Amino acid sequence: MGDFMNDPIGWLEWTGIHMSPWKLIGLTGALMFGGRWVVQFVASRRHGKPVIPRLFWYMSLCGSAMTLSYFLFSQKQDAVGVIQNLFPSFTAAYSLYLDIRHRGWHRDRASH
Repeated sequence: MGDFMNDPIGWLEWTGIHMSPWKLIGLTGALMFGGRWVVQFVASRRHGKPVIPRLFWYMSLCGSAMTLSYFLFSQKQDAVGVIQNLFPSFTAAYSLYLDIRHRGWHRDRASH
């Protein structure tokens, strides 16, 4: 018996997909980090100017944290991936803090 988080997920085997829980976390984080641009695009189209909604920062922070944990704790353990995701995590956390401080906790509207 190996390490549960690095072993292939059993219920996915029938699909021919061999993916560990860590790989699933890493891919979900990468999709979330990339998907934030869709959120930003939709918000900007809606406002007719470039805006960054709070959801962008939440997706940045979660996506960075998930991919960072993949590169830190999975068998992959890649220093390039760690560095690539470490700095965006801090930037997203600080930007989210500034957004909440500037617009308040309960306001989730894009800046005008």
